[in-house]
Amino acid sequence: MLSSRSVSEFARFILNGLAATLVHFSVLSLLVEIVRLPSAGIANFIAAIFGISASFVGNRLFVFSSRRVPVVQHAWRFALLYACMASMQALILFVWTDRLSFDYRVGFVLASGAQLVLSYAGNKYLVFKP
Repeated sequence: MLSSRSVSEFARFILNGLAATLVHFSVLSLLVEIVRLPSAGIANFIAAIFGISASFVGNRLFVFSSRRVPVVQHAWRFALLYACMASMQALILFVWTDRLSFDYRVGFVLASGAQLVLSYAGNKYLVFKP
């Protein structure tokens, strides 16, 4: 049975993730639609840096409230986890959009779903573990 604390933590994680995803998708859309970057995969990788930064701040301060550990210790673990996930998402979008010619927005949603599961587990048990 899940405790109310776990449910509250997961709800905060979802809210933080939605905010970070909004940042990520906004930058991605700007790069694809306005800047006209020719590769959705590269545009997504750049946009991921913005979303990842927003996610780190939110996870550290809002979701896991983990301020006792030095920020640098959390930052390097977080960066490693999210570099792997950003690479996975960029690869998914590269294949989905650049190779298969499907809409980048659908690929973004599919990749984000996979990232949701990996992100919560990675943050809870690797990055911000008690």
